[in-house]
Amino acid sequence: MTTLVSAVDVVRSTFNFSVDKFPLQGPDNMPTPYYGLFKSDDGECLNAVSDKYYVHTTDDVVALTEAAQTAFDDSVTVSAYWRKGHHITIQPSADQRRSVFGTKDNVFPRFVLHAGYNDTPISCSLGFWRDACSNLCRLRSVSGTHTSIKHLGSARGRMDELISVFQGLKEGWATLTETIAHMEAKKVSLVDFLQAVYPIKEEATQAAITRQKNTIRDIFKRVQDERWKTGRPSILGSFEVSAFEAFQGVHGNVFWSDKKGKGVSNELARFLNAERSQFVARAESLAVSV
Repeated sequence: MTTLVSAVDVVRSTFNFSVDKFPLQGPDNMPTPYYGLFKSDDGECLNAVSDKYYVHTTDDVVALTEAAQTAFDDSVTVSAYWRKGHHITIQPSADQRRSVFGTKDNVFPRFVLHAGYNDTPISCSLGFWRDACSNLCRLRSVSGTHTSIKHLGSARGRMDELISVFQGLKEGWATLTETIAHMEAKKVSLVDFLQAVYPIKEEATQAAITRQKNTIRDIFKRVQDERWKTGRPSILGSFEVSAFEAFQGVHGNVFWSDKKGKGVSNELARFLNAERSQFVARAESLAVSV
């Protein structure tokens, strides 16, 4: 476990450099309206931006880490890595896990900070890690679990606002687990659910139809395997599952569609990929509305 002081040490030791903004010039020192973002340690150019672009700092990231951590217990596990930006996850103690089904299907809170030096905003999410499928997920429909700010001149002023939002994440976790419990209590036909998430268009080619069928087959297998792991009965026959299982089947399929290796960097890359998926969004909308 990582204490508050050492959590800051993890962030500062991982990001022991700055990102600086310098004006870009054309041939013969011709001025341009653009600026380059350069790492101080190796000179890597990360992006070209306008003069209004706010360059967030390691101090900003440290402040956000501290604020997020106060929403959890005194002891947490912090992971930090660099991929053209600051990426951090914070996981509290196992005491904060919540049972979804028996003792083999638990969810744990997980805070995710994504602060890249590109056109995406600084985003912070309170998601959950599910043991049964080993994936990291956020429910977009639950308020108080996500916030973001753009890299504009006003971002420095909004950073304090962002910090105060993080300090309220503990209440967001309670709401999140209530939503999961509601989804687990509702039953759906997995066949109907997946046909609604992956409808076949009239103009679909045979190749597209085959891909859709293969996707649905893979999700069926995923849900059935998770049922075996968690002690639930087989879905064969009625094909009835909880709305939470159906949603997790879709999310897990998207999350693990990236075949890259293990590690926190790939875990967060998969998380962000699932965040952008129209199928995950559609599955969540169906699952919470049952």
